[in-house]
Amino acid sequence: MNVRRSIAAATVVLAGPVLSSCGVNFDAQTDQIYNPGVGVNEQSGSVDVLNALIVSGSDGSGTVVATLANNDAQKADTLRDVSGAGADSGLTAQVGGSTDIPAGGVLNLAEEGGVTVRGDRLEPGKFVEITFSFQRGEAATIKVPVVSASNPDYADVQVPSGS
Repeated sequence: MNVRRSIAAATVVLAGPVLSSCGVNFDAQTDQIYNPGVGVNEQSGSVDVLNALIVSGSDGSGTVVATLANNDAQKADTLRDVSGAGADSGLTAQVGGSTDIPAGGVLNLAEEGGVTVRGDRLEPGKFVEITFSFQRGEAATIKVPVVSASNPDYADVQVPSGS
């Protein structure tokens, strides 16, 4: 009987540290914001630029893909322009399709005709700096990754031909 009690006591003593190591960690990665996509976000203005990136079919050209979320639930906004910034100020862009961002709604550039861009530094693997300008909201300037159109995730994105 004493042997059983000794074994039970030893089990409790040894199991204590093991079980307590399963404590709560409030800095765990699962508690952190995580964006699993390749694109980048800019959420400091009245229009959030979400998962922004450029899909390139050939060096020197590409299509801007992003979701623009209007944080104003009362007034619509409009995408006025996309342009190069900083070292990428020579980048040119042409906005196509709808540019209206409904009040409290979103505009998905990949679904609305997109924005085509051309520039010397547009090649997969690089980052380029672009500015999104809006009718009402503050402009958002961010560095976005350039990804290859050969990636199956971007097979549905129409890219301009040639540079």
